[in-house]
Amino acid sequence: MTKIDVRADLKYDVRFATVFLFQIASARSDHQQVLWEQLTLDPQLNVETHQVGLEGNQLHRVLVQPCEFQISYQGNIELAPEVCRPTSVGESNPSEMPPEVLTYLNPSRYCQSDLLARFAFEEFGQMPRGFGRVQAICDWVFEQLDYTPGSTNSSTTGADVLLQRTGVCRDYAHLAITLCRGVGIPARYVAGYAVGLQPQDFHGFMEAFLDGHWYLFDPTRLAPVSGLVRIGVGRDAADVSVATLTGNALLIDKTVWANNSDDTMPHESQRSDPGAISTA
Repeated sequence: MTKIDVRADLKYDVRFATVFLFQIASARSDHQQVLWEQLTLDPQLNVETHQVGLEGNQLHRVLVQPCEFQISYQGNIELAPEVCRPTSVGESNPSEMPPEVLTYLNPSRYCQSDLLARFAFEEFGQMPRGFGRVQAICDWVFEQLDYTPGSTNSSTTGADVLLQRTGVCRDYAHLAITLCRGVGIPARYVAGYAVGLQPQDFHGFMEAFLDGHWYLFDPTRLAPVSGLVRIGVGRDAADVSVATLTGNALLIDKTVWANNSDDTMPHESQRSDPGAISTA
Protein backbone atom coordinates (compact mmCIF):
# COMPACT_ATOMS: atom_id res chain seq x y z
CA MET A 1 0.00 0.00 0.00
CA THR A 2 1.06 3.57 -0.69
CA LYS A 3 -0.12 6.75 1.02
CA ILE A 4 -0.12 9.98 -0.94
CA ASP A 5 -0.86 13.54 0.18
CA VAL A 6 -2.57 15.70 -2.45
CA ARG A 7 -3.53 19.36 -2.52
CA ALA A 8 -5.01 21.84 -4.97
CA ASP A 9 -5.49 25.60 -4.45
CA LEU A 10 -7.40 27.59 -7.07
CA LYS A 11 -7.89 31.36 -6.83
CA TYR A 12 -10.27 33.37 -9.03
CA ASP A 13 -11.15 36.98 -9.63
CA VAL A 14 -14.94 36.69 -9.82
CA ARG A 15 -16.32 39.71 -11.69
CA PHE A 16 -20.00 38.78 -11.91
CA ALA A 17 -22.10 36.13 -10.17
CA THR A 18 -20.65 32.80 -11.31
CA VAL A 19 -21.63 29.16 -10.85
CA PHE A 20 -18.56 26.90 -10.53
CA LEU A 21 -18.52 23.13 -11.02
CA PHE A 22 -15.34 21.67 -9.54
CA GLN A 23 -13.93 18.15 -9.93
CA ILE A 24 -10.85 18.20 -7.72
CA ALA A 25 -11.70 15.70 -4.96
CA SER A 26 -10.03 12.29 -4.98
CA ALA A 27 -12.20 9.38 -6.08
CA ARG A 28 -13.01 6.36 -3.95
CA SER A 29 -12.71 2.80 -5.23
CA ASP A 30 -11.86 -0.68 -3.99
CA HIS A 31 -8.19 0.14 -4.56
CA GLN A 32 -8.13 3.87 -3.69
CA GLN A 33 -9.25 4.90 -0.23
CA VAL A 34 -9.56 8.48 1.01
CA LEU A 35 -8.21 8.38 4.56
CA TRP A 36 -8.75 12.08 5.16
CA GLU A 37 -9.85 15.06 3.08
CA GLN A 38 -10.89 18.68 3.49
CA LEU A 39 -12.49 21.19 1.14
CA THR A 40 -12.23 24.85 2.16
CA LEU A 41 -13.58 28.00 0.53
CA ASP A 42 -12.65 31.63 1.07
CA PRO A 43 -15.07 33.29 1.52
CA GLN A 44 -17.08 30.51 3.10
CA LEU A 45 -20.01 29.61 0.88
CA ASN A 46 -22.60 26.87 0.55
CA VAL A 47 -21.32 23.93 -1.50
CA GLU A 48 -23.43 21.22 -3.11
CA THR A 49 -21.86 17.79 -3.61
CA HIS A 50 -23.12 15.57 -6.45
CA GLN A 51 -22.23 12.29 -8.13
CA VAL A 52 -22.29 12.83 -11.90
CA GLY A 53 -21.50 11.08 -15.16
CA LEU A 54 -21.34 7.44 -16.13
CA GLU A 55 -18.97 6.60 -13.28
CA GLY A 56 -20.40 8.86 -10.56
CA ASN A 57 -17.55 11.37 -10.45
CA GLN A 58 -17.70 13.68 -7.43
CA LEU A 59 -18.61 17.26 -8.34
CA HIS A 60 -18.86 20.34 -6.13
CA ARG A 61 -21.16 23.17 -7.21
CA VAL A 62 -20.94 26.65 -5.71
CA LEU A 63 -22.44 30.05 -6.54
CA VAL A 64 -19.97 32.90 -6.04
CA GLN A 65 -20.78 36.59 -6.03
CA PRO A 66 -18.14 39.14 -7.18
CA CYS A 67 -15.03 38.81 -5.00
CA GLU A 68 -11.60 37.21 -4.88
CA PHE A 69 -12.49 33.57 -4.38
CA GLN A 70 -10.29 30.63 -3.41
CA ILE A 71 -11.10 26.92 -3.16
CA SER A 72 -8.66 24.44 -1.63
CA TYR A 73 -8.76 20.66 -1.50
CA GLN A 74 -6.38 18.43 0.41
CA GLY A 75 -6.42 14.79 1.28
CA ASN A 76 -4.44 11.73 2.29
CA ILE A 77 -5.03 8.87 -0.12
CA GLU A 78 -4.15 5.20 0.28
CA LEU A 79 -3.52 3.18 -2.87
CA ALA A 80 -3.79 -0.60 -2.76
CA PRO A 81 -3.58 -1.43 -6.47
CA GLU A 82 -4.20 -4.79 -8.03
CA VAL A 83 -0.96 -5.67 -9.80
CA CYS A 84 -0.66 -8.40 -12.44
CA ARG A 85 2.05 -9.61 -14.78
CA PRO A 86 1.54 -7.81 -18.11
CA THR A 87 1.95 -11.04 -20.05
CA SER A 88 -1.00 -12.57 -18.19
CA VAL A 89 -3.45 -9.78 -19.12
CA GLY A 90 -5.38 -10.39 -22.33
CA GLU A 91 -8.15 -8.51 -24.11
CA SER A 92 -11.87 -8.89 -23.46
CA ASN A 93 -14.25 -9.95 -26.21
CA PRO A 94 -16.98 -7.37 -26.90
CA SER A 95 -19.62 -10.08 -26.45
CA GLU A 96 -18.45 -10.56 -22.85
CA MET A 97 -17.89 -6.94 -21.79
CA PRO A 98 -20.18 -5.44 -19.15
CA PRO A 99 -22.74 -3.08 -20.75
CA GLU A 100 -21.32 -0.05 -18.94
CA VAL A 101 -17.94 -0.61 -20.63
CA LEU A 102 -19.29 -0.61 -24.20
CA THR A 103 -19.64 3.18 -24.36
CA TYR A 104 -15.86 3.44 -24.14
CA LEU A 105 -15.57 1.77 -27.54
CA ASN A 106 -17.38 4.69 -29.19
CA PRO A 107 -15.98 7.94 -30.60
CA SER A 108 -16.24 10.99 -28.35
CA ARG A 109 -15.59 14.70 -28.65
CA TYR A 110 -11.80 14.54 -28.31
CA CYS A 111 -11.28 10.88 -29.23
CA GLN A 112 -12.56 10.51 -32.80
CA SER A 113 -11.78 6.83 -33.17
CA ASP A 114 -14.02 6.52 -36.22
CA LEU A 115 -11.69 8.87 -38.11
CA LEU A 116 -8.53 7.02 -37.07
CA ALA A 117 -9.78 3.42 -37.10
CA ARG A 118 -8.04 2.54 -40.36
CA PHE A 119 -4.78 4.08 -39.20
CA ALA A 120 -5.04 2.27 -35.86
CA PHE A 121 -5.60 -1.11 -37.53
CA GLU A 122 -2.74 -0.57 -39.96
CA GLU A 123 -0.36 0.25 -37.11
CA PHE A 124 -1.58 -2.02 -34.32
CA GLY A 125 -4.27 -4.35 -35.66
CA GLN A 126 -1.94 -7.28 -36.27
CA MET A 127 -0.16 -7.14 -32.92
CA PRO A 128 -0.76 -9.83 -30.28
CA ARG A 129 -3.86 -8.97 -28.27
CA GLY A 130 -3.52 -7.96 -24.64
CA PHE A 131 -1.76 -5.57 -22.28
CA GLY A 132 1.27 -5.46 -24.54
CA ARG A 133 -0.73 -4.02 -27.43
CA VAL A 134 -2.01 -1.13 -25.30
CA GLN A 135 1.51 -0.54 -24.01
CA ALA A 136 2.78 -0.51 -27.59
CA ILE A 137 0.18 2.13 -28.48
CA CYS A 138 1.25 4.27 -25.50
CA ASP A 139 4.93 3.80 -26.41
CA TRP A 140 4.19 4.86 -29.98
CA VAL A 141 2.37 7.99 -28.77
CA PHE A 142 5.29 8.84 -26.49
CA GLU A 143 7.82 8.40 -29.29
CA GLN A 144 5.83 10.28 -31.95
CA LEU A 145 4.78 13.35 -29.95
CA ASP A 146 6.76 16.21 -28.46
CA TYR A 147 5.57 17.37 -25.04
CA THR A 148 5.13 21.12 -25.56
CA PRO A 149 3.14 23.19 -23.05
CA GLY A 150 0.89 25.71 -24.75
CA SER A 151 0.93 23.90 -28.10
CA THR A 152 -2.74 22.89 -27.91
CA ASN A 153 -6.00 24.30 -26.57
CA SER A 154 -9.41 23.20 -25.35
CA SER A 155 -10.59 22.36 -28.87
CA THR A 156 -7.64 20.12 -29.86
CA THR A 157 -8.66 16.51 -30.59
CA GLY A 158 -6.68 13.31 -30.77
CA ALA A 159 -6.81 13.50 -34.57
CA ASP A 160 -5.37 17.03 -34.43
CA VAL A 161 -2.55 15.82 -32.20
CA LEU A 162 -1.72 13.00 -34.61
CA LEU A 163 -1.26 15.56 -37.38
CA GLN A 164 0.71 18.17 -35.45
CA ARG A 165 2.73 15.66 -33.38
CA THR A 166 2.86 17.82 -30.26
CA GLY A 167 0.75 18.30 -27.15
CA VAL A 168 0.43 18.02 -23.38
CA CYS A 169 -0.76 15.24 -21.06
CA ARG A 170 -4.44 15.36 -22.04
CA ASP A 171 -3.46 15.23 -25.73
CA TYR A 172 -1.21 12.19 -25.21
CA ALA A 173 -4.06 10.47 -23.39
CA HIS A 174 -6.64 11.43 -26.04
CA LEU A 175 -4.54 10.05 -28.88
CA ALA A 176 -3.77 6.79 -27.06
CA ILE A 177 -7.46 6.37 -26.17
CA THR A 178 -8.45 7.04 -29.78
CA LEU A 179 -6.05 4.41 -31.12
CA CYS A 180 -7.15 1.84 -28.53
CA ARG A 181 -10.81 2.32 -29.44
CA GLY A 182 -9.82 2.14 -33.10
CA VAL A 183 -8.66 -1.46 -32.64
CA GLY A 184 -11.61 -2.44 -30.43
CA ILE A 185 -10.16 -1.90 -26.95
CA PRO A 186 -12.36 0.12 -24.53
CA ALA A 187 -10.38 3.07 -23.20
CA ARG A 188 -11.24 6.08 -21.06
CA TYR A 189 -9.70 9.31 -19.81
CA VAL A 190 -8.59 9.69 -16.18
CA ALA A 191 -7.96 13.02 -14.45
CA GLY A 192 -5.95 13.06 -11.28
CA TYR A 193 -2.89 13.93 -9.24
CA ALA A 194 0.57 12.49 -9.95
CA VAL A 195 3.54 12.01 -7.64
CA GLY A 196 6.81 13.07 -9.28
CA LEU A 197 5.20 15.23 -11.95
CA GLN A 198 7.34 18.24 -12.87
CA PRO A 199 6.09 20.89 -12.85
CA GLN A 200 3.34 19.84 -10.47
CA ASP A 201 -0.17 20.18 -11.89
CA PHE A 202 -3.32 18.19 -12.45
CA HIS A 203 -2.50 15.25 -14.72
CA GLY A 204 -4.36 13.48 -17.52
CA PHE A 205 -3.78 9.78 -18.19
CA MET A 206 -5.87 6.81 -19.33
CA GLU A 207 -7.22 3.34 -18.62
CA ALA A 208 -7.87 0.40 -20.93
CA PHE A 209 -10.36 -2.38 -20.17
CA LEU A 210 -8.54 -5.72 -20.36
CA ASP A 211 -9.51 -9.14 -18.98
CA GLY A 212 -12.38 -7.68 -16.98
CA HIS A 213 -10.44 -4.85 -15.29
CA TRP A 214 -9.43 -1.25 -15.99
CA TYR A 215 -5.63 -0.90 -16.18
CA LEU A 216 -3.74 2.39 -15.89
CA PHE A 217 -1.41 3.80 -18.55
CA ASP A 218 0.41 7.14 -18.86
CA PRO A 219 1.66 7.78 -22.41
CA THR A 220 3.64 10.84 -21.25
CA ARG A 221 5.89 8.80 -18.89
CA LEU A 222 6.07 11.91 -16.71
CA ALA A 223 5.13 10.08 -13.51
CA PRO A 224 5.16 6.48 -12.28
CA VAL A 225 1.79 4.79 -12.80
CA SER A 226 1.97 3.56 -9.20
CA GLY A 227 1.82 7.21 -8.07
CA LEU A 228 -1.33 8.25 -9.92
CA VAL A 229 -4.30 9.34 -7.78
CA ARG A 230 -7.59 9.36 -9.64
CA ILE A 231 -10.08 12.24 -9.44
CA GLY A 232 -12.53 10.97 -12.03
CA VAL A 233 -12.95 9.21 -15.36
CA GLY A 234 -14.87 9.85 -18.56
CA ARG A 235 -15.02 9.40 -22.29
CA ASP A 236 -12.44 12.18 -22.61
CA ALA A 237 -11.35 15.35 -20.80
CA ALA A 238 -14.71 17.03 -21.41
CA ASP A 239 -16.26 14.67 -18.84
CA VAL A 240 -13.65 15.38 -16.15
CA SER A 241 -13.00 19.11 -16.33
CA VAL A 242 -11.30 20.40 -13.18
CA ALA A 243 -13.44 23.54 -13.25
CA THR A 244 -16.41 24.54 -15.37
CA LEU A 245 -18.02 27.91 -14.82
CA THR A 246 -21.03 29.87 -15.95
CA GLY A 247 -20.52 33.58 -15.40
CA ASN A 248 -17.43 35.76 -15.47
CA ALA A 249 -14.35 34.80 -13.49
CA LEU A 250 -10.61 34.69 -14.18
CA LEU A 251 -8.20 32.13 -12.72
CA ILE A 252 -5.40 34.18 -11.15
CA ASP A 253 -3.44 31.52 -9.24
CA LYS A 254 -3.16 27.73 -9.14
CA THR A 255 -1.07 25.41 -6.99
CA VAL A 256 -1.28 21.61 -7.27
CA TRP A 257 0.91 18.96 -5.69
CA ALA A 258 1.04 15.27 -4.79
CA ASN A 259 3.67 13.80 -2.50
CA ASN A 260 4.35 10.34 -1.15
CA SER A 261 3.69 10.40 2.59
CA ASP A 262 5.20 7.05 3.58
CA ASP A 263 8.33 6.65 1.42
CA THR A 264 7.01 3.65 -0.52
CA MET A 265 7.11 5.19 -4.00
CA PRO A 266 9.73 4.19 -6.58
CA HIS A 267 12.81 6.36 -6.83
CA GLU A 268 13.51 8.45 -9.94
CA SER A 269 15.54 5.61 -11.45
CA GLN A 270 12.61 3.21 -11.08
CA ARG A 271 9.93 5.15 -12.94
CA SER A 272 8.96 2.31 -15.26
CA ASP A 273 6.28 0.28 -13.52
CA PRO A 274 6.90 -3.45 -13.95
CA GLY A 275 3.31 -4.58 -13.48
CA ALA A 276 -0.15 -4.07 -14.93
CA ILE A 277 -1.78 -1.79 -12.36
CA SER A 278 -5.49 -1.36 -11.65
CA THR A 279 -6.92 1.06 -9.07
CA ALA A 280 -10.51 1.22 -10.40
